[in-house]
Amino acid sequence: MSLDDATTQFLKQLAEAGGRPLHESSPEEARAMGVVLRELYGPGPEMAHVEDVAIASGDGGSFPARVLTPAGDPRGVIVYYHGGGWVIGAIDEFDTLARKLADLTGCTVVLPGYRLAPEHRFPTAVEDAHAALHWTAARHPGLPIVVAGDSAGGNLSAVVARRARDEGGPAIALQVLVYPVTDCDLDNASYSDPENQLMLTRDTMIWFWDHYLPDPDARAHPDASPLRAADLSGLPPAVVLTAEHDVLRDEGEAYAERLRAAGVPVESERFPGQMHAFFTLVNVLPASARAIDTVAAAVRRRLS
Repeated sequence: MSLDDATTQFLKQLAEAGGRPLHESSPEEARAMGVVLRELYGPGPEMAHVEDVAIASGDGGSFPARVLTPAGDPRGVIVYYHGGGWVIGAIDEFDTLARKLADLTGCTVVLPGYRLAPEHRFPTAVEDAHAALHWTAARHPGLPIVVAGDSAGGNLSAVVARRARDEGGPAIALQVLVYPVTDCDLDNASYSDPENQLMLTRDTMIWFWDHYLPDPDARAHPDASPLRAADLSGLPPAVVLTAEHDVLRDEGEAYAERLRAAGVPVESERFPGQMHAFFTLVNVLPASARAIDTVAAAVRRRLS
């Protein structure tokens, strides 16, 4: 179906505001755009406790994280890796989304501010994501863990889920992958479709990959392109959401099918009339609320 009316109007407003496309911007300019979008989201639900911490990574560096705990006894903990092509995105920009997830699931949410490219190229984001998972398991012993993320954050969620399987833990109850980056193929059908060149375009993904992992041959590593992992069996159950008008649609759906073929329980849904980034446009696009409810319901079912 065609792009829904709310998204069409939102894109019109963005166009009227001016500004260069991401792939014609510097990383600093692109990051400033995220700050502007943050103002649209408004505040999220009140939390019983909010704590900003620093987490040590495996290379001797560190990165910030925010821990949001709702009222009552948490039924689990969600490690939410934000999107942004490994280049943009910050904790504050995902605070409202994290609060909604915490409120709807009854889970503590950990928001890692993993280090970004090009200042910190692959595999820094992977190592930071891995460190955040282990920190969460040590900080919240006994609570089931969900890894979740959108776009590049979905990529990191898939990678840490596989690494946890290979390393014997921490145990992960569920992986939630929202229009995840799973492959470095920039020429599949959803990348080539002119109707999908919206907030995220093929040119933008080329720009992201060039900053994150400049060597095209190295991008086939399963820690960068999890779709290319040899074995996906034994991974935690998955929820995979994709958007109809998204260059990442086909690789996300291909990953869901690979998981199913490997015997992994998968719930997947393609959201019609939606573009990339719809999930995180909280209080902006109506479909965002429906998708967040879908994720929250899946988490509650899995942890009940």
